[in-house]
Amino acid sequence: MRYVIIGQGVAGVNAARSLAQVRSDHDEIHIYTDEQYLYYPRPRLPAFLAGEITLDELILYPAEWYEKRGIQVHLGETVTAVDPGARQVTLASGRQVAYDRLLLANGSRPNVPPIKGADKKGVFTLRTIANALDIQAFARTIEQAVVIGGGLLGLEAARAVSALGPKVTVVEFFERLLPRQLDVEGAQVLQREMERFGMTIVTGATTEEILGDGAVRGIRLKDGREIPGQMVIISAGIRPNTELAAAAGIQVNRGVVVDPAMRTSAEHIWAAGDVAEFEGRVWGIVTAATEQARVAAANMAAPAGETPATYVDIIPSNTLKVVGIDLTSIGLVNPEGDGYEEIRRKEAEAGRYEKLVLKDGRIVGAIILGNKEKVRPLTELITRGINVAAHKDVLLNDQFDLNSLL
Repeated sequence: MRYVIIGQGVAGVNAARSLAQVRSDHDEIHIYTDEQYLYYPRPRLPAFLAGEITLDELILYPAEWYEKRGIQVHLGETVTAVDPGARQVTLASGRQVAYDRLLLANGSRPNVPPIKGADKKGVFTLRTIANALDIQAFARTIEQAVVIGGGLLGLEAARAVSALGPKVTVVEFFERLLPRQLDVEGAQVLQREMERFGMTIVTGATTEEILGDGAVRGIRLKDGREIPGQMVIISAGIRPNTELAAAAGIQVNRGVVVDPAMRTSAEHIWAAGDVAEFEGRVWGIVTAATEQARVAAANMAAPAGETPATYVDIIPSNTLKVVGIDLTSIGLVNPEGDGYEEIRRKEAEAGRYEKLVLKDGRIVGAIILGNKEKVRPLTELITRGINVAAHKDVLLNDQFDLNSLL
């Protein structure tokens, strides 16, 4: 059996690892990637950009790890076409590679809105090691930088660039930072903490143009305000790389459409990670990609007609560490509709904010800002659906042991 995986992000590498655990001596596992480096976790790119970890520390597994498991990684090998009928892929070199089972794990790319001037020198996105190296070199030559986008990656990129020296302004379209992960009060606490560390935050603002003659000198907002900066980093979400699948006649919506077995509409082809769309949703987060990869690999390795694993959508969890601020957002934090109860604790001066969302006595969402010790037990309580109604008045007290409810 020849397994071919396109992409070596978290989904591709985890699928390869799962396949290696069940492979026979005759099976082959091949990963094809346009990357020049072995797998690295993208959430750690900001730490690498900031100079907090080295390139060797960023790359998760050495070459020997793949060799030991019989995984062949083909760096700098871009797949340009997939032929489901012939069961083969075509590389940029023109070479064709046959497969028995194929996994599309070719991820996503940064979404760059149609902003006038986005092609100027000094405009960057942060997605790869190469991006980080370019930003790092450029940031050391300037005094001011602008980050467009106040989401998870935007805030981490802002922190990293700030560590390199420039003063940083974050511009967010929505009225608050992290609109998906925080509520209004939590966002206020986070913004206050970031401003204490020297960053400028502008919310409720639309970037209309990146200014400068060739090189960047700042941005202009829709309301006419101008923000100076010799560098702009655009962090406006992701776009799944669906072009390969679409050209091959595979069903595509926002992402490559998959069923609970991670199968695509084409026989012998699965998809996982940022490129995959399950029940209308593309998560774009590590926890989803890891679980989807596990399910896809189990079904790829199974005899024809068997489905030993099915994917159940994850409870979203995001963790952020910005200028010493620990933030975790789990599950449903901005509920709509009836039947929800919210419990809050706010200590703005100390940079702490905690919120629990309960339904039918069970925690379905949590925001923990500034107290990471509570994250693990709360995650367990949410995942296991434990009824905490009898203790709801003391759940956020520091003296109460959440582990006692597990």
